[in-house]
Amino acid sequence: MDFGMSTLCKSRRTLSGLLVCLSLAFGLGAGGTLAAQSGEKPVGEHAIAMHGAPLESDGFAHFSYVNPEAPKGGEVRIGILGSFDSLQPFIVRGVPAQGLRDFLYESLLTRGLDEPFTLYGHIAERIEVPDDRSSITFHINPAARFSDGDPIDADDVLFSWKTLRDHGRPNHRAYYKKVTRATRVDDRTVRFDLEAGDRELVLILGLMPVLPSHAMSEESFQKTTLTPPIGSGPYRIVSVDPGRSLTYQRNPDWWAKDLGSSKGRYNFDRVRYDYFRDDAAMLEAFLSGKIDLRTEDDPSRWASGYGTRKSGAIELVRKEFDIGLPAGMNALAFNTRRKKFADPRVREAIINLFDFAWINENLYHGLYERTESFFERSRLSSIGKPADAIEKRLLAKFPNAVLPSVMDGSYRLPVTDGSGHNRKNWRKALNLFNQAGYELKNGRLINKASGEQLAFELLAGTTVNERLFLAFSRDLARLGIDARVRVVDSAQYQSRIKAYDYDMIQTRWPSSLSPGNEQIFRWSSKLADRQGTFNFAGVKNPAVDAMIDAMLAAKGEEEFESAVRALDRVLISGNYVLPLFHLPKQWVGYWTKLEHPEKTSLFGYQLDTWWAAKAAQGQL
Repeated sequence: MDFGMSTLCKSRRTLSGLLVCLSLAFGLGAGGTLAAQSGEKPVGEHAIAMHGAPLESDGFAHFSYVNPEAPKGGEVRIGILGSFDSLQPFIVRGVPAQGLRDFLYESLLTRGLDEPFTLYGHIAERIEVPDDRSSITFHINPAARFSDGDPIDADDVLFSWKTLRDHGRPNHRAYYKKVTRATRVDDRTVRFDLEAGDRELVLILGLMPVLPSHAMSEESFQKTTLTPPIGSGPYRIVSVDPGRSLTYQRNPDWWAKDLGSSKGRYNFDRVRYDYFRDDAAMLEAFLSGKIDLRTEDDPSRWASGYGTRKSGAIELVRKEFDIGLPAGMNALAFNTRRKKFADPRVREAIINLFDFAWINENLYHGLYERTESFFERSRLSSIGKPADAIEKRLLAKFPNAVLPSVMDGSYRLPVTDGSGHNRKNWRKALNLFNQAGYELKNGRLINKASGEQLAFELLAGTTVNERLFLAFSRDLARLGIDARVRVVDSAQYQSRIKAYDYDMIQTRWPSSLSPGNEQIFRWSSKLADRQGTFNFAGVKNPAVDAMIDAMLAAKGEEEFESAVRALDRVLISGNYVLPLFHLPKQWVGYWTKLEHPEKTSLFGYQLDTWWAAKAAQGQL
């Protein structure tokens, strides 16, 4: 034990902390005491970018998308559809309340939202990363505190890493097990040595939430709870009505309030989340002023559902915010774990039966745009682009993984004229069904081997999806498919999707300009059968795994973008999802008791940069 183990064990405040120190001593960490022994001031960088250099310089005053003079005060009320039964967001068990990661639990580093993927110093004020990114050393800010006043130190960081690695959600377990050695350098310095080949992992470690080892054990971590937890963030929980509402109160003594990364943010004194079982009730609460802000994704409501509403000097407005991120993939996901969807020809046939033009015009006022790529609306999309030399090299080992039309950039989703008569695509679909062993007999699509009709369930957690599902099921019925629509309550829905107990669901995989390890959680063969992941389609494809590995190992921007496009081509070719549509911008309705900065970040509007208008007018 050559890293000051006696000091570590004496400094721990709980039995759980002592156990962590012992586990680190016997197998998890070893190393020197470089900075601690020399007494030198911690060295390192203020930020790290996935590719290129950070936008903000060392000592920057504030981010460009905030109002640094935004006044503090007031309250914002937000509506959430569904329910919650836990204040523990890091385990699969339970449905956690909204806002815990935004307002309560902080990470070692914080993200700049005007860049694809750049992290700036926060709990860790400085970092050291070698060129090959084989390790990362965090120097903890001596001012960092938990909400109970307890200082954040190296042992909290090590406790957080080990606990999340062993007991956290599947994505945390997958990421943090790639740490090969964890070293406590001194009270405020931690080093992680990492597996080779994943250049994003240093940033993933930077986003690790820091848990209070003095107030939590590995055993208590694994339990759901409604007791307000201790965090280090800008707010504390002051009111909990299980399943109904949750209120956060701003901590005026928050340790990070004067950091450049915090200026102009977290301006409301109170943030209240009210939960609704029904979307219609939530909409009515918004229209009556009981909710202050609503992100809208329904074109019908956006076009005509708000009307003109005022309450004194306050009025309801609609605003479209620009967003620079890819649109991501909004889709109907086939559960390929089910035998009925195991054949990609069956999935391709069903994709051909979706009449986007008719649905968009008749259900959504023609306001949606069609989604074709998993990285739609960005340079990372492979649609319309032939594979470059790097992509061809990456895909050479998997000659059958990409369709020729996807490889040469000519692929497009089936189109219709919007008339509702989709005969050309019906004929193509029927031919694919025939190839897969089905025949149309007495108005029913029958599997020739089993004699059973092709039937499946479209599962929804709210009535929002119902119109789309019913319209699509009617088209499927024309070709003899029995597609049943089932709406269940949010708790049952969450339980079923965690266990992959469904045939088809509507879901969305958001995207950034720097996709990385989250792609493992969505598409990895190793995680396809592990409950609680986002691999809703059950993808098990060695070409997908290889493209993700190539993306994570990419050193330059060109190599990275090519690997992402190659991944896009493999996913598109697999027909794992039926792509739907996306909004051209962010649609937000809000009451003018709220104000927002003039500039919108690359990631779109951010509530933590808004403030209460009454506070701005000095009326509070």
